[in-house]
Amino acid sequence: MVLLKADPFLSELTNMYERSTEKGSVWVTMKRSSLKCAARLKKMEKKGQTVEYMCLVRATDGKRNISTSLAAKDYAKFQASYALVLKAHMHALKKRERKDRKKTVEAEKVPEKEPKKQKKSSSKKSSGSK
Repeated sequence: MVLLKADPFLSELTNMYERSTEKGSVWVTMKRSSLKCAARLKKMEKKGQTVEYMCLVRATDGKRNISTSLAAKDYAKFQASYALVLKAHMHALKKRERKDRKKTVEAEKVPEKEPKKQKKSSSKKSSGSK
């Protein structure tokens, strides 16, 4: 996996989206990471040092994997640029199929049939006292 700076990552992500317009998908994942192993993190906590977490962003199209890490102060700028890239390449999405509203309104207007009244049962047992 290639670890890139934020701007080259976005340009390579744009290339991935362009390659996959006809066929294919691009998967992007984001997660919090310190980019350090667990043993080193435990040592830092014991010494009282603060651990700075970063945002790890990964993208793959099945053939190529790229990634970048972002500090908290750079995240807002990256997110704005990333949103522009996504908006530019969302033209390949399928539109959602919707039901006709007229059909559903007409179905509601049809009156329901009244339930049949039940006949009272007249089969009372007579007591045998005479």
